[in-house]
Parts: sequence; C-alpha cells; structure tokens
Amino acid sequence: MLDYINKYLTHIEHDRNFSAQTLRAYRNDLHQYLSFLNAERCSGFGDVTRLLLRKFLAFQKKQAYSKTTIARKFVSIRSFYKFLCREGVLEFNPVESIRTPKLNRNLPEFMSINDTETLLNTPDLNTLLGIRDSAIMETLYSTGMRVSELAGIDVSDIDFPGGVVKVKGKGKKERLLPIGNHALNAIQAYMDKRNSDSSLRVISRNSKALFLNNRGGRLTERSVARMLEKYVKKAGMSLKISPHTFRHSFATHLLDRGADLRSVQELLGHANLSTTQIYTHITTERLKEVYNKAHPRA
Repeated sequence: MLDYINKYLTHIEHDRNFSAQTLRAYRNDLHQYLSFLNAERCSGFGDVTRLLLRKFLAFQKKQAYSKTTIARKFVSIRSFYKFLCREGVLEFNPVESIRTPKLNRNLPEFMSINDTETLLNTPDLNTLLGIRDSAIMETLYSTGMRVSELAGIDVSDIDFPGGVVKVKGKGKKERLLPIGNHALNAIQAYMDKRNSDSSLRVISRNSKALFLNNRGGRLTERSVARMLEKYVKKAGMSLKISPHTFRHSFATHLLDRGADLRSVQELLGHANLSTTQIYTHITTERLKEVYNKAHPRA
C-alpha cells in the first residue's frame, strides 16, 4: 500500500506540479490514513469499505481536528482513490458515495482603507530594512498575491515599463498581475538601496531573488509574517494581521469600488469563482449596515 502512495505522491509532484506545501499535506494525510488501515488490519485499498471510511472520519473528529483539516484529509484520500482507479488498480471507488464534510465558511478578515494606509506608512524609510519592508507591504496590497508567491518573486519577474509582475501560483501556474506605481516605486527604491549597500552589494548582484533577508538569502513566508507582526505592534493596531489579510483587503477594496467578481477571481488566481464569491458576503454585509443606518424604514 505504501508503494501506491509513493507513486501517487510522485505523480502529483511531477505531473500535476503541486506545491511543496500541498505535497507535504497530502503525504501526511495519506500516511496517517495508511496507519489507520494497518491498525484496522486492512490488507489492501481494495478491501476498504464505505463503513471503514466513515470510521476513519469519525476517528479524525475524536482526534479534535478542525472541520477544515478533516475536509482536507478527505479530499487527499478522494484524489488518491481516483488515481488508483485511473491506474487500473481498483475498479470501484468507495469514496465517491461519501459527501465531503461540510465547512463553516467564515468571512475573511480585512483592513479598512485607513488601517491599510497606517500600516503601509509605518516602516522607517531611512533604513534598508524599512525600505524593503515597505516594498513588501506595498506589493502585497497592490497585487493581492499570496505570500508564497511574493517569496518566490525574482528580480526578472518585475516588468517596470509594463506595470506587471509574474508570479507562480498553486500548481506552479504562472500568471501576470498588474502592479501599481506605489508598489513599483517602493520596489525600485529598495533595489537602488540594496545595490548601493556595501554589505549586500555583491550578494544582491548574484541573487536572482527580489526580496532578501539580512544574510542575502531569499525571504521566507514565515519571515514576512513576523515582519508584519512587528509593524502592527509598532503602529499600535489591535487588529490581527497576516500576509493573507492584505490579500483579503485587496479583494474587498476592489469589489467595494466596483470591480467585477470575474476580474477579481483572475487577479487572485482562484480556480473556481465560488472561492472568490465569499468576498461578496463582506460587501453585502456592509451594504446592509449602511442601509439600516440610513433608511428611515429599515
């Protein structure tokens, strides 16, 4: 059974270009599933019944996993069984008749435009670190890109004359994103400063990465999150802000100002429009709030 799992993991890594993070999650999910089957003395994937699958889901609930985590594990297993059927290993897929666990769709947290401006103006532009951090935040807000996409940007991915940046999204799919003048100017200021800094000059010229850490290496997703935590505290803001908050704010502010949902979907790199539609709930709630305050018979 482990051989089939390893074959599947190789397939999603090389043939379907899953990201390292998704690959790691699928590997953990399937290894946990295999351990469960071994404990149940199941000798092969063909012996798995719907009852055993439901028992596995019940076991996950007992382990106090969140609904989101359980749903992801289920998706991992379902995708694996589809692979086994395509490969001719199995004729019957026991997962098909089981519904994906329902999720509570929480509205994403976002910043107001004033809070966004406050945070963007917090870095000290007299230091290399401050200039870099300003460029990072301006880029996140200007493009709505994921923090993993930001960490992977190379200097050559920025098209200054064209006003676009190339990013690699989920499944290593490339897309071009418009990037505003505020972000481009901040990036240019950072590039100029780091190329003139004696401690980073040589490293900068030899590094293709756009955003570098203090040692001249590529900045990580966790480093960006820690950086934001520092500036939120410095600005005296009580909000809990992560790199993804910039993405939520980007989408919400666009929709508030009349952007259509389909365009926002393209900008965010969502495969399905239903993923983007959660942002319409935010704007609808805000409209209700305005209506209730302003309408005499609300």
